[in-house]
Amino acid sequence: MITIIAGTNRADSMTLKTANLYQKILNSKTDEEVQVLSMENHAVWERGADMLDLEKKFLVPANKFVFVMPEYNASFPGILKVMMDNSDVKKCWWNKKAILVGISDGRAGNLRGIEHMTAILHYLKVQVHFNKLILSKVNDEISKQGDILKKETEALIVLQVDDLLSF
Repeated sequence: MITIIAGTNRADSMTLKTANLYQKILNSKTDEEVQVLSMENHAVWERGADMLDLEKKFLVPANKFVFVMPEYNASFPGILKVMMDNSDVKKCWWNKKAILVGISDGRAGNLRGIEHMTAILHYLKVQVHFNKLILSKVNDEISKQGDILKKETEALIVLQVDDLLSF
């Protein structure tokens, strides 16, 4: 199973739209189950019933992850780190694989956040693929409806998805 993690809990976010776009592309290329984990309306800040349910449905059964992360204060949202901190690290993360997608409305595409997450994932024994996609000025790349606006962007996403599937 592949789990795509939309790395924010903000409502109507470009992060979730981008995650759903990845799911659509992955579903067109594999028969493997692909799910999107949105942290919107989930109590991931404590290891309670909601967090345990997310672990059971999205994290433990996944063998690969796609992290879609918006830029927050030169890194990624704290809610994503809190979710990871409240998970069963060995069951959820050890010896799994991941690709990273950084998005921002600015110019850097969350480059710092991607590097920060890479270090965290390495500590959690996750193999991170070298093809890390930076989507700067995301509103020029993906529409508010979640459609790709530029063929070049589509080609980069498809390449990254292909890399994930062969990883």
